[in-house]
Amino acid sequence: MDALLLDFPESFESDRLTIRAPRPGDGPEIHTAVRETFDDLKAWMPWAQQMPTLEESEAVVRRAQCQFLAREDLTLFLFLKGADTLVGASGLHRINWDIPKFEIGYWCRKRFQGQGYITESTEAIAKFAFETLGAKRVEIRCDPKNVRSRFIPDRLGFKLEGTLRNESLSPSGELRDTLVFAKIKCDA
Repeated sequence: MDALLLDFPESFESDRLTIRAPRPGDGPEIHTAVRETFDDLKAWMPWAQQMPTLEESEAVVRRAQCQFLAREDLTLFLFLKGADTLVGASGLHRINWDIPKFEIGYWCRKRFQGQGYITESTEAIAKFAFETLGAKRVEIRCDPKNVRSRFIPDRLGFKLEGTLRNESLSPSGELRDTLVFAKIKCDA
């Protein structure tokens, strides 16, 4: 089946969050959150090496919406329930619809870090992938030095399948390892 023909909700909720697809006009809130969290993001995220302009942030949002609609990449924004306050971003990436399998990525706005929002959203997104999208496999990949990110899959029952040694470059250009965690349908 052509993934473009798949119908599924563009938003869903967890206990404290509304998790939804990008929409035009989200740029200012994304821009503010990235600016607030830039130093943390810069250490781990290749896309966060230069401070974006407000216009660039809105363009990122609109491209993400197009990719979501095309079912190529499912970026999801995390908002406090009942508010327009962005907590962070996540999504289902590196999609293979033939299996189907997905990779969950995430980042948390500075002022919401350490409050369990990413664990909560990751659990909800994995459930969405398995129950709504029919996932057979969901992965989380992270740098072993990113301790906060590394503990999320452990807390949620993902299994460490391996370490890809010297698999990529850090944003500063150093070789880095990548941990690969996965949950398959029978684990969910």
